[in-house]
Amino acid sequence: MYGHEGLRRRLVGAIASGRLPQALLFEGPRGVGKQRLALWLAQTILCEGVRTGGEPCGACQPCKLVLSLSHPDVHWIVPIEVARKGADAGKQVELAEQALADEMAARREQPLYQPPPGLAAHGIASARLLSRQLRLTPAMARHKVFVVGDAERLVAQRANPEAANALLKALEEPPADTVLVLTSSEPEALLPTILSRIVRARVARLPDSVVTQFAQQELGIAVQRDLEQRVTSAEGSIGRLLAEDTERGAVAAVEAVLTAARGTPADRYALALGQPPFQARGAFTALLDDLLERLRAEARAGRETRAVVAAMARVLDTRELAQGNVNPQLLAAVLVEDLWLVA
Repeated sequence: MYGHEGLRRRLVGAIASGRLPQALLFEGPRGVGKQRLALWLAQTILCEGVRTGGEPCGACQPCKLVLSLSHPDVHWIVPIEVARKGADAGKQVELAEQALADEMAARREQPLYQPPPGLAAHGIASARLLSRQLRLTPAMARHKVFVVGDAERLVAQRANPEAANALLKALEEPPADTVLVLTSSEPEALLPTILSRIVRARVARLPDSVVTQFAQQELGIAVQRDLEQRVTSAEGSIGRLLAEDTERGAVAAVEAVLTAARGTPADRYALALGQPPFQARGAFTALLDDLLERLRAEARAGRETRAVVAAMARVLDTRELAQGNVNPQLLAAVLVEDLWLVA
């Protein structure tokens, strides 16, 4: 946990005095650590060890389980894309639960996670899953903690308001053993009825000294000139610091796909076999999103419009199949072959 000491002290004081609100909103710029702070709060609430200054000890079993995203009483709900949208309500909840489990598994492997894909949201299935989990008795602690990340992505439609209504009900009548923490970089996008039922806490940008410490310790940036440039461009946001690495990696991955499509059959098969065989909703979906954005940019620039539009259609078809958990290696093999045909 990096920074936000003042807010952390206030939260520790509220816990110690029994005044911690049951429903909180951590709001602030994107990438400043709102969801990490929410997990820290869950760890603080559930910690059973010897604490220093009210901070979680980090050594007891509950602390370790929270840090490994494995505590049965901490539910981290993030925007997802649910496959098989024609499934019935019960099946949709199962699919949402599996998608969240897959995402948590990916974040255990790579804790420095990236923002959710553009089409990901908190849909009706996630809201129903939240309602079901709220009714459960804590499995091993005295409290349950729910973290709803990127809460501005809550699906709220006039003709189908179930997701918003489920969250509203949870905020109005939370179980006595439950703490709900929403995070948002766009709090005004939330429904006024939600904002009126929640205590808002501002999570500010981090000082450059904290971002520097993170860059040195977590990213291993040692060259002083690079360090200063990266910290300055981050503007107090660790997430922005990470995004620079992601953007470079995304450009390289997209270029690899296009190079393979223009190359030999052996090049195309090598690219396909290089894809991870599982977790199609993760890195492979992100690659497709980046590839689609690259093709859109080429279309806007007027480059061979018919071929580019045809390539975009192929990518969109592949993305839909990926959400149905088709093997990414197979999808990549077909996609690069199709891109070669329309190039």
